[in-house]
Amino acid sequence: QVQLVVSGGGLVQPGGSLRLSCAASGSIFSINVMGWYRQAPGNQREHVATITSGGTTNYADSVKGRFTISRDNAKNTVYLQMNSLKPEDTAYYVCNVGGILSSTLRRFDSWGQGTQVTVSS
Repeated sequence: QVQLVVSGGGLVQPGGSLRLSCAASGSIFSINVMGWYRQAPGNQREHVATITSGGTTNYADSVKGRFTISRDNAKNTVYLQMNSLKPEDTAYYVCNVGGILSSTLRRFDSWGQGTQVTVSS
């Protein structure tokens, strides 16, 4: 009942920047937390950054100072601005959105299809 459309990602050289976006649509009454996670080959999925409806952010130590998460509540969209990218940032990035469905007023927790980010020279 909630669809997430992810855009952005791709190949970038070390030190470069990329911006990811994730737009939520569907039977949404409200959205609480929006976030980004990533998974590199052979590794478990890890938290990258999250942002609450009130704007409180939380970052993984590995991306602090380089990545910025933001959201546009009117568009139900979350962004991840990634600067000073490193080869170790290479991973499959997925977005996660949690909130309340308008049809049932029950909580939902949805995952987007993800996008590949490759940092290489």
